[in-house]
Amino acid sequence: MRAVIALWRLARVGGLLVLAVLRCAFIFPFSSPAQRLAQTGRWCGQVARALGLTVEGHGRSHDGPVLLVANHISWLDILAINAVHPARFVSKADVKHWPVLGWLVGCGGTLFIERERKRDALRVVHQIAAALKQGDTIAMFPEGTTGDGTTLLPFHANLLQAAISTDALLQPIALRYVDADSAPSQAVVWVGDSTLAESLWKVVGARGLRVQVHQLAPIASAGQDRRDLSERVRGEIGAALGFRGS
Repeated sequence: MRAVIALWRLARVGGLLVLAVLRCAFIFPFSSPAQRLAQTGRWCGQVARALGLTVEGHGRSHDGPVLLVANHISWLDILAINAVHPARFVSKADVKHWPVLGWLVGCGGTLFIERERKRDALRVVHQIAAALKQGDTIAMFPEGTTGDGTTLLPFHANLLQAAISTDALLQPIALRYVDADSAPSQAVVWVGDSTLAESLWKVVGARGLRVQVHQLAPIASAGQDRRDLSERVRGEIGAALGFRGS
C-alpha cells in the first residue's frame, strides 16, 4: 500500500513539473519579478503537498528586502521556505546541470555559486547585494551542505557580507522535519552518497511527514562583523531547535 501511495505522489509531482515547465516558458517572460516569485511560492507549496509533506509556518515574514538564513537538511528545504516566504535562493552551481530541475531553478531567479572556487564567493556577494538593493528577498544555507537535522554544522560567513554592505536585515529560519510520531524524520536526511532519486523515494514513502518553518525575529546587520553575525544567527537557530551548545 505504501508503494502505491508513493507512486501516486510521484505522478502528481510529475504533473506539477510539466506545469512548471510551461509556466517558465510561456508565462514567466511576461511576468514581473514579484509575480514570478509569488507563483514560485505557490508552486512550491503545491509540490510539498503532492509529496505528502505538510508545511507548518511559524513566525512572521519580514516585508521588504531581507536575507533569509536557514539550517540545511534536505532539498525539501527550498520548497518549505518558498511555501512560507518566497525568495530567490543561493545554490551550488552543479544544480544548474540537473536535467529539467536545473533549468526550473534558474527560472526562479536562483543565484549560483561555485563553492570549490573561493573567489566565486565575492562575485555572489555582489550579486546578493545588488538583489537586496532592488528590494529582493534572498535565502541561503550558510552550512554549505546538508546535515542530519540533529545538530548544526559550522556556518560560513562570507556571503553575509552582502547584507552588511547594504544595511539589510537578516532573518534566521529554523527548519525541523518530524514524522507521524512527531520524532525527527530520517526520511528527509540527505547526506553521504545518497542520490536525489533515492531521497525522493524515501520522502514519498514516508507517513505523516511535516516540516516546521520557524521564522525568527530579524537581525540588523549594519556595522556588524560578518563572523560575529554568523555566530549570532547560528546560535539563534540552534536555540530555536533546542540544540545545546549551538
